[in-house]
Amino acid sequence: MTGYTLINLREMIEHLGEDKTKIILSNFMCPLNKDVDDFLKSKSIEFSKQGIAITYLVFASNKNENVLIGYFTLATKIIMVYRTSLSNTLRKRITKFAQYDNDFKRYVFPAPLIGQLSKNFFNGYDKLISGDELLKLACDKIKAIQREIGGRVVYLECEDNPKLINFYSANGFVQFGKRKLDRDEVGLMQGEYLVQLLKYLKP
Repeated sequence: MTGYTLINLREMIEHLGEDKTKIILSNFMCPLNKDVDDFLKSKSIEFSKQGIAITYLVFASNKNENVLIGYFTLATKIIMVYRTSLSNTLRKRITKFAQYDNDFKRYVFPAPLIGQLSKNFFNGYDKLISGDELLKLACDKIKAIQREIGGRVVYLECEDNPKLINFYSANGFVQFGKRKLDRDEVGLMQGEYLVQLLKYLKP
């Protein structure tokens, strides 16, 4: 996988300033999911400045111009995974990084969250990268971070949409739970909850 440039949004703000960065972000469009569109344009800068979640912008060359073709956002969260939702193999791997809550029969551990992930449909730029490639860029970034601080697990949440779940399952993610939508997510996403999936990242 070559030809993509990954830029940390926080570093872009420091280098270009907030106003120029907002102009670049305005050339993003995702008609498939209002939440990813709204997050990038309305929340990503503030989240990056405060260190709540870090957004990475993906650029590629198109007609001699570097264009924004997608982005993903990473954050660290505490997750709870019920023992019965994991295979024996995954359970053994998770045990190395988690504390087991015997009362609730679940594992509790910190893990990086891929909070947002989307191609840019503006001007047909979504054709310049596949979903598999964008997800791999996010997982590779997490693996690079975990090489410095430890860890092997990544997780994400998506709408209860068979096409989305099949996409993540084909890329090695397994379902482990559901989370009810937060108040600010209602109206931006379909359904009443998000499906939670995790992946063990091999070295």
